[in-house]
Amino acid sequence: MTDLTPLAADQLYHRCDLSGFGFNTSTDLTPDYSALGQDRAVDAMQFAVGMHHTGYNLFVSGSTGVGRRELVSRLINAEAASGEAPEDWCYVHNFERPQEPRMLRLPQHSGQELQRDMEQLIERLLLLIPATFKGDEYRNRVQELSDEFEQREESQFKALGEKAHEQQITLMRTPAGYTLGPLHDGKLMTPDQFKELPQQEQSRIKQALEELNAELMTLIRDLPKLQQEHRDRIRELDDEITHNVIDPALAGLREKYGAQRPVLEFLDQVHQDMIENVDDFFAQDKEENSKTPLHKLARSEAFHRYGINVLVSHDGQNGAPVVVEDIPSYQNLVGRIEYQAQFGMLSTNFSLIQPGALHRANGGYLILDALKLLSFPFAWEGLKRALRNQEVRIDPLEKMYGISGTRSLEAEPIPLQLKVILIGERRLYYLLKAYDPEFTSLFKVYADFSEQLDRSRDNLESYLGLIALLIKEEGLVPFSRPGLERIIEQSSRQSDDSAKLSLNRGKLVDLLREASYYALRAGNGQVEAEHVNQALKMERTRSSQYSELMQEQIERGTILVASSGKAIAQGNGLSVFQLGDQRFGKPSRISATARLGNGKLIDIEREAELGGPLHSKGVMILANCIGARYARNAPLTLHASLVFEQSYGPVDGDSASAMELCVLLSAISGLPIRQSFAVTGSINQQGQIQAIGGVNEKIEGFFELCQSRGLDGSQGVIIPRTNVDHLVLDQTVVDACRDGLFSIYAVSELDELIELLFERDPGQADEEGRYPPASVNGCVQQQLLDWTEQARKLSGSKKD
Repeated sequence: MTDLTPLAADQLYHRCDLSGFGFNTSTDLTPDYSALGQDRAVDAMQFAVGMHHTGYNLFVSGSTGVGRRELVSRLINAEAASGEAPEDWCYVHNFERPQEPRMLRLPQHSGQELQRDMEQLIERLLLLIPATFKGDEYRNRVQELSDEFEQREESQFKALGEKAHEQQITLMRTPAGYTLGPLHDGKLMTPDQFKELPQQEQSRIKQALEELNAELMTLIRDLPKLQQEHRDRIRELDDEITHNVIDPALAGLREKYGAQRPVLEFLDQVHQDMIENVDDFFAQDKEENSKTPLHKLARSEAFHRYGINVLVSHDGQNGAPVVVEDIPSYQNLVGRIEYQAQFGMLSTNFSLIQPGALHRANGGYLILDALKLLSFPFAWEGLKRALRNQEVRIDPLEKMYGISGTRSLEAEPIPLQLKVILIGERRLYYLLKAYDPEFTSLFKVYADFSEQLDRSRDNLESYLGLIALLIKEEGLVPFSRPGLERIIEQSSRQSDDSAKLSLNRGKLVDLLREASYYALRAGNGQVEAEHVNQALKMERTRSSQYSELMQEQIERGTILVASSGKAIAQGNGLSVFQLGDQRFGKPSRISATARLGNGKLIDIEREAELGGPLHSKGVMILANCIGARYARNAPLTLHASLVFEQSYGPVDGDSASAMELCVLLSAISGLPIRQSFAVTGSINQQGQIQAIGGVNEKIEGFFELCQSRGLDGSQGVIIPRTNVDHLVLDQTVVDACRDGLFSIYAVSELDELIELLFERDPGQADEEGRYPPASVNGCVQQQLLDWTEQARKLSGSKKD
């Protein structure tokens, strides 16, 4: 038998000694603003930001609480501050195709300025155009034209009248128009007088009347042409006056924006439309608009087509934009087109186009939550399309669904150049990598945040600087050196490794806040170790109701778990329960049965569909371990079963496989197992005990049960030797072990575990693979051989 001794108390809790660091309280420390322990992630982010080629967008992953968002925000904002602010983006009316608004790309600050200039232009024209057309100059020129054409009309009819008068015929103007009639003594001849004339005179007059009437009809037919000419001259005058008002007003804008060719083209179209629709500028003459101020009238729907929809402006901003979109829906990313109700119908125009996060971040950086992005319909596809095509096209959702309830706009797409940073879990990254072919080409850089850091002296100095920074940012009371030592020890506990430090800033700052709270409540001016312990204790207490209920069930015997004596085919395994942020360990009884059979090992958990794949794997490994150790030269005539007693939920993991194997060996050999021990550890096919997770919680779970029943020095926990460095146990456990009331053993081989549990020599195999008969292994091997012989006899009797 080997000499197995319990672990020493200093192996159970690796204390932190900061006495050689030259400080007394946290106020003596210099805050550390560096990205502690995240060199790999920082290098990846800097590489992504520095690469100006397409596709080098960034996916950032890591556990919640390690400070991904904070560090990403800090680095990206620092990089953006040294960048250039991008151009302004606007939409304007397309006078040729109103359903296809045009895009304007303007220098920074120019968008809002152009918008104000156009509004002021409309206000000015609303004042100048009506005033000009109501002025004396315009009226006089119109009157001159009217007089001219009236004179031309009268002169033509006057000439005809004189010609008629020479032939004793008069030309008269009546309400019905012009008419001709013969004269007698200077008066219009009556019908009776005309009948009394000689026949020859009547014929002459009739002939003259016909000729003059033909000329009169010609004049009357030409009269509309004359009137049309008059109207044309009036229109030319109106155009001249309009040009005289509008041209100088636009000349200033043309000169101001002369370097912007798209703006000049827009102003040309505005100029032409204003000339053609000058009547719109008489809106204030209407009764309903008579009291409307000019600045409101200029923004009315009648003049929307002259306005500027400033989609994105960077006024007052220095550096490249950084946009964090918390609700990355499709419309919030690519923008949307709004509608307004008019007379029971929905309508829209370019001024109702609203920007998305891609527009606002264009020329800079867009930070998104990957999980939220994938949860919104079409959002992921919309983002990929924009990055792939390097443009933002606003397509309504109804178009994406293949339906259209109303006619919409087809706005000109905006060129896109930005960096997208997705923040999400590693699982999402690898799922996208595996199942989305476009993901790799669009997100070529991966930044993976570390969860832990080596507990070296250099790292401790930096970690203390991080703690000092958090204390300063949170406005907490100073921490004493013992208080900081306890914080660091708890950090190792959180990382499940005494040689590591946890980089979970979320949990660290929570502990600092809560410890500061209890120090202030106690009236202390600084945080001591006892306040940190109190904060940890109260945190466990707040979420330990379920753990206490389970403990109560075990203590009352409702759940059967033995902590003393010996028993055959049963032992204590250890499990870890994770409920939200709370993680705790509890013992559970593992039992086994064994009899003559055909080599089948039944995993009852799996048969009941409660066992997970990892647990089933562990059972299969221990089954093959039995065959390799005890039945290398003979068939394994064993029928056995294994189960976690009184488990009513899913069971997974292989951390109980070592104990399951020992329980099964007890069932086969009939040798009892010590119930004062609980075991955790997985086993491989060669009988080696392998490391497991949650070792601290498992030990403390069994210790809690033994403590409630009374510690007598015989109880303990057996763990894998490779887990010793992970031990950061509660002080009550460490004190009990130091006082000899509780023991923790570390083993690396199955035989060491057998020796502790069975209190008997495990036995070593000879060259032929046989174990000493009195050893545990020998008893197991002999029983299997007996069953094999019995099976052979039964098989022979059946043949006879």
